[in-house]
Amino acid sequence: MLIEPSGRVASIGGYAFAEVDRLVAELREKGIRTIDFGVGDPTAPTPEVVRRACREAVDARATAGYPSYVGTVEFRKACADWTERRFGVSLDPETEVTATSGSKEAVFHLHEGFVDPGDVVLGPNPGYPPYARGALFAEGVHVPYPLLAKNGFLPDLRAIPADVADRARILWICYPNSPTGALAPREFLGKAVAWCRERDILLASDEAYSEIYFTEEPPHSALEFGTEGVLAIFSLSKRSAMTCYRVGWVAGDARAVSIFRKVKTNLDSGTPTFVQDAAIAALQDERHVGEFRREYREKRDVLTAAFREMGLPDCTPDAALYIWQRIPESTSSVEFAKALLAPEAGIVVTPGPWLASEVDGVNPGEGFVRLALVPSIEDCREAARILLTLRF
Repeated sequence: MLIEPSGRVASIGGYAFAEVDRLVAELREKGIRTIDFGVGDPTAPTPEVVRRACREAVDARATAGYPSYVGTVEFRKACADWTERRFGVSLDPETEVTATSGSKEAVFHLHEGFVDPGDVVLGPNPGYPPYARGALFAEGVHVPYPLLAKNGFLPDLRAIPADVADRARILWICYPNSPTGALAPREFLGKAVAWCRERDILLASDEAYSEIYFTEEPPHSALEFGTEGVLAIFSLSKRSAMTCYRVGWVAGDARAVSIFRKVKTNLDSGTPTFVQDAAIAALQDERHVGEFRREYREKRDVLTAAFREMGLPDCTPDAALYIWQRIPESTSSVEFAKALLAPEAGIVVTPGPWLASEVDGVNPGEGFVRLALVPSIEDCREAARILLTLRF
């Protein structure tokens, strides 16, 4: 019997972060100790306030049955209350908020609700792979726009051809940005919202990193400019080190939320209620979030100082938990990453091109590597020491 993948599956390569995991496993099988900056999975324990709420909820929800497709009333209200405290945005938890199994599920599946075959989805390049993969599986056409240092890693909306914009159904933005660590000024967010409304394009704003920032002023949300035509995607994964819990939410235009809910209802059975209870506890506690920010800042400063001492450009990020480091011009991103994997170094980073697409022969990720600030501060200091022994 012949077993073959579908055309869509056959057309895609390996998932970038799965490739990083594979390389790390190979090194560890050889007995080589690694310091893994590859995948953005926090290694800090999930806060006790969250774990305690989850333990209690498992017993309280012992006979709960299937969870609601859209999330419990309590969870949706907690999300709406947090959004009002954080951004000054008032949301109706009945119609403008829905629970998700983290942000990856939301990003990937959102396309199914809005994209018909041939429709264009505009996404950042480099960017989170599900922006492109979700468009592909919905039979849309993913058109990447470059994020360039000279533009502050913001999209140049004026450079998007009119005929492409006419076919677009979704514009993805992500600020604080993964992988560059850039912030979007409030003025830019307002322009992006207006640009999309003028063209009947849904603005999908991935705000999973909204609480990891190092500036005096917190990042803004696209929702601050009204919910019409806007969906914002939030996650507890990075804010509260809850990657294993798989919980987040989508908020915004009630019409778009309704469409997304219809997709979810046909795809899954909802987020476990005890996980939602843990998420409520996380949203009601800001102390641990501030502690995480301080830890990420310390790790950032240790590593960026080492890179500067190596003679590399200062690429200190303003936000998110990544360093998008420019590398020596004498080497490629993959070669640089492989050099760091040498037994005497054992430092795992992600080559920039793995997070970007080549357009017209140019990959905007080339010349960069990404470091996720997830190892302990002790390991970050050790990595900095090792970096200063290397020569390129």
